[in-house]
This record gives sequence, C-alpha cells and structure tokens, in this order.
Amino acid sequence: MNKLLTAVLCAVLCSELAAGIPLGDASAGISSSASSGLSRAATSTSSDAAAKPSPTVPYASDDPNYWLWNETTTTDPEPIRGSLGGSILGPQNVPLDKQNPDLLAPPTTDNGDVGNAKWPFGLSKNRLVAGGWIRTQNVEQMPLSTAMAGANIRLEPGAIRELHWHNVAEWAYVLEGSTQITSVDQLGRNYVATVNKGDLWYFPPGIPHSLQATNDSATGTEFLLIFNSGTFGDSNTFLLTDWLAHTPKEVIAKNFQDDIEDWDQIPGRDLYIFPGIALPSDQKPPEDPFGTIPQPFSFEFSKVEPTRYPGGSVKIADSTTFSIAKEIAVAEVTVEPGAMRALHWHPTQDEWGLFLEGNARATIYAASGNAQTFDYQPGDISYVPTGWGHYIENTGNTTLRFLEIFNTAVFEDVSLEQWLALTPPALVKQHLQLSDSTIAKFNKTKNYVVGPKSSSS
Repeated sequence: MNKLLTAVLCAVLCSELAAGIPLGDASAGISSSASSGLSRAATSTSSDAAAKPSPTVPYASDDPNYWLWNETTTTDPEPIRGSLGGSILGPQNVPLDKQNPDLLAPPTTDNGDVGNAKWPFGLSKNRLVAGGWIRTQNVEQMPLSTAMAGANIRLEPGAIRELHWHNVAEWAYVLEGSTQITSVDQLGRNYVATVNKGDLWYFPPGIPHSLQATNDSATGTEFLLIFNSGTFGDSNTFLLTDWLAHTPKEVIAKNFQDDIEDWDQIPGRDLYIFPGIALPSDQKPPEDPFGTIPQPFSFEFSKVEPTRYPGGSVKIADSTTFSIAKEIAVAEVTVEPGAMRALHWHPTQDEWGLFLEGNARATIYAASGNAQTFDYQPGDISYVPTGWGHYIENTGNTTLRFLEIFNTAVFEDVSLEQWLALTPPALVKQHLQLSDSTIAKFNKTKNYVVGPKSSSS
C-alpha cells in the first residue's frame, strides 16, 4: 500500500514539473534558430532580461526570407526556398516569374490566402480611339478592390475626353503633360484650369466636366483617374453626345428654343474621346453671372514640399489641404534602396496603390494567420483592405515611388512602432519577450519611411 501511494505521489509531481516547461524547450520540431533563442534568453542578465517566453508557443523562426531574385539577377527563377520546393519540369513563363519572386518562392512567413492584391495596368484591356486610349481596373480585374476603381487615360495634343459626369467622385493625378479641365456646378458657377504633371483634380459626384490635352507637350497628356466605387466602369458615365443622340430632336429644339434644323449635325452616337483643337493653357472661362466655383477643382500637388525621413519622403493631399476633395485622399511616397514604408495599417479606409518608379515587395497581413507577399513594378496596382497590416520595401537599386490613395476625406494610418513605443513597456515585454533596452529605442514619433539599419545602431 505504501509503495502504491509513493508511486502515485511521484507521478503527480512529475506531471506538474512537465506542465511548467515551455513548448519550445521540449518540442522536437522546433528550429535551430528557436533553440538558440531559448539559449540566449537563459543567459540574459536579470536587469535587462526579456520576460519569460510564453509556455504555449515556440519562438518565431530566424530563417532568412529575403527576395531571392530581382531585375539584376540572370538565373532562371525556381520555386525553391531552402530545403522546400523543387524545380519546374513543365513549361514556365520566365519573365512573369522574374517579376514575382515572392509568389513563386514565398517567404516561409506567408500563410493561408489574402486574395489577389496585385493587378498590372498592362493586363487591362485597352480601348483605342482616335486621339488616345483608356484602360481600366475594377472588381472584375481585382475582386479585392471593392471601394475604388482606376482608369489610365492618354490624350494626344488637343484631344478631348468629352463633356460628361458620373454619380461618383472623380480624382486624378497627372502622370505626364498638361490637361485642361472645365466644369460647371449645380449653382451655375464655372471653372477652367490647366493641371500639370504631378498635380491633381477632383470633381464631386454629379458635377459635369471635360478633359483636354494642351499643346504644351508634343506628346499630349496621360493621367490616372480614381473613382470611389470598386464596381465603377464605362457604363456608369453619362456623356453629352450619348444623351442627345438618344433624345428626340424635337425635344432638344424645344428645350433650347431653336429650330430643329439647327441640330442636324449633332453626333449620332457618343464621341467619348476625339481629336480637337487645343485651347491656350491660360484659357479663361466664359463670363458667368453667378461667378466662378469658389473651391478650386485642381491642386498643385507637385509644389508641395514632402516631409523627409531617413530612407525616403512622404507628402499628403486630402481635404485639409485640397478642400474640395471630400472623398479621396493621397500620399505620394518615395523609398530609397534598402529602405521601406514602415509597418502600418489604415484604420478606416482601404488603400489603392499605383507604383510609378522602382521595384517593391509588400507582405499583407489579413488576421487569423493569413499573410501573403507580393512584388510590384511600375504600372502595377496594389490594394490593401481596411485594417490589414503591411509594409512596402524597396527591392531594387533605384528610388521607389508610389501613390497610396484612399476613399476618405482625411489621410489616416497607425504605425506599428509608434503604437508599441507608447504602450506600457511591461505589457510589450510580456507579449514579445523583448529586452528593456530594445523597447526603449522604439520611436514615439511616427516614421512613415525607415532606412536600412545603420552600422552604429
């Protein structure tokens, strides 16, 4: 009986000791990097030691997850990362795989699925017309982009995007050349302006307007349009010529108090984009008894001085500076080689992005263990839904430049580093097992862009 009691007591004692051992100590599947982390934690000094590791999970792996090739490499890409994967035996689209190293050989930190967050404008069907072209992107091309849609338009010198309106807001960024815009609002006030490279325009929903390339450049103009609806497309545009072509001429003549013969030569269908005669860049609107529109529909974003950070710069235009733009805001970001747009998320709005220069990658974290990394080149569109954590890293050897565009009146983001820097250190320590000295170095001021770690750090 005494032997039985002794055996029971020993079993209970052993089970209690085993329950106190972290999983990382006993797990046979833990990586060597995690094991070395445990060793480092055990030898830390008591005054600066990290909090004890969680008893329920192993440490995150230290396995390298850099991009495996870029535009400077010459070897054919393969779906191999470390001991994982294998070569491609069947057909391979090598140029496409070279552009997407983190899709072909994803980082081991990727998991699950977030949906497609990349769409090259070059894959959108292009509509060619006399005087230019247009290509679009909406939920049909990228189902993730539910809050915004984009269009890329090119106009030859003098060409006109005809008088029209939409039921959603239109926001624009001029990529090249100069574009003359005209508009009349619901109170009969008019507006004419020439919008240059790097500048913006904005038309509220329902406000009629036109777009015309000036003769300032022999190549005309090209611009990006954003609409604050992911389902927006050509079928949602109301065109002057299309409306009149589908209205009885007797009604048109009665409306304007004219003879019906005066309307004999109106177009029988929409003009959409058509060649025209460019007006002077300093064209003034007709004299208006109601005055001109008081809040300008254009904004000289190119003249805004960016805020500079180690590794890049940011400048922002929203309703606090471009007052008429109540539904769309933008940040133009530059990132130097080796630097990155810092880890962050946007608490109230989706992010629609366009890459203008350089090469990048971004890992998008969508909660519940889902994360995926994408690679971007000039002309690529990115999309990150509200609240999803991400960064944008320069993977090339030239300056990266891109636009972050939001369906909102005011730009907002939350910085991961600033959040942790302003949270009680003891709480951060218990979550992440970081030392006091590491936590103390966190920046309490938001850095939109962070440079490579300096050798003295």
